[in-house]
Amino acid sequence: MVLKNEHSYDRRSELIAFDNTQAGVKGLVDAGVTKVPKIFYVPKDDAYSNNPEENQFSIPVIDLDGISKNPTQHKEIIKKIRDASEAWGFFQVVNHGIPQSVMDEMLNGVRRFYEQDTEVKKQWYTRDTSKKCVYNSNFDLFNSASANWRDTTYCNMAPYPPSADELPEAYRYLFTRCFENYTVYIYKVLELLSEALGLNPSYLNDIGCSEGLAVLCHCYPACPEPELTLGAGKHSDSDFLTVLLQDHLGGLQVLHKNCWVDIPPVSGALVINVGELLQLISNDKLKSVAHRVLASRVGPRLSVASFFTTGHSLSSRVYGPIKELLSEDNPVRYRETSVKDYADHYDATGIGGKSALSDFTI
Repeated sequence: MVLKNEHSYDRRSELIAFDNTQAGVKGLVDAGVTKVPKIFYVPKDDAYSNNPEENQFSIPVIDLDGISKNPTQHKEIIKKIRDASEAWGFFQVVNHGIPQSVMDEMLNGVRRFYEQDTEVKKQWYTRDTSKKCVYNSNFDLFNSASANWRDTTYCNMAPYPPSADELPEAYRYLFTRCFENYTVYIYKVLELLSEALGLNPSYLNDIGCSEGLAVLCHCYPACPEPELTLGAGKHSDSDFLTVLLQDHLGGLQVLHKNCWVDIPPVSGALVINVGELLQLISNDKLKSVAHRVLASRVGPRLSVASFFTTGHSLSSRVYGPIKELLSEDNPVRYRETSVKDYADHYDATGIGGKSALSDFTI
């Protein structure tokens, strides 16, 4: 890895040239690249231990089986979710009710898209965020300190879902039939988190936390020099909640007690993590935690991340700390914001920099 100030080249020209190919990182790999271009070099970071021998932590895996049948078990599961959300900001869930066949088909749809000929994918390559479906490499390409070794397709699924002709053919089944099954479960996660906060199960859904849904399909191609770059730099998510379906290759890590902890793939599991907006409205009760994805010589790694957020839509709804959670011992810690204002600020900050949430503290 290299220090940020070691860049001694015309970085912006390199970024423009890369973006103009409209082929993304996978285009570099398909062309046979053997060296990582400098735009992907990450700043050296010695602040956190990466030695597996020093890392004895293990991310919680919560079994949801029986949650709706046994009141005692329901209470125990809610406690596990609360503890994980407060201490980790991340947990995995199994026996959530989504068929394995649905999850497999979602990842297959992602694979079909990225394995298409570059010329077919180019028709979807854009940085126009008003489009219902946006394919590009690095949303913050021109703002971040270093580019990530990944390509992404971003699709706004709610509150205004796209029509079939607004989606690449490879994704049409994924974003229609698959999500009919998938989103029903995701809404239930917010009910469980409402209970974890001591609120009515419908609370977070009632205040609009599930009103918007953006789905990001990531492709992390094999990297010839993974020690020089990252699949995704250190960041926390700007939304209320993220539900991640990852494939079997791994690479996702969460920062816990100054150690990078692997979130290993678990068969049939989904990864749940608290977003910055949920930390804001919970007044720091639930934590949005930094995470990253390692680059690897093996790939491509594929994932589907579902973000609960209205993003850049022009909603007039304003969010601040939930009044029911406040007290003399727990005063307001954040100023109110619309989701759009927060999303705009987050995007301008870019992945790999400081948390956007810190600019909203009182």
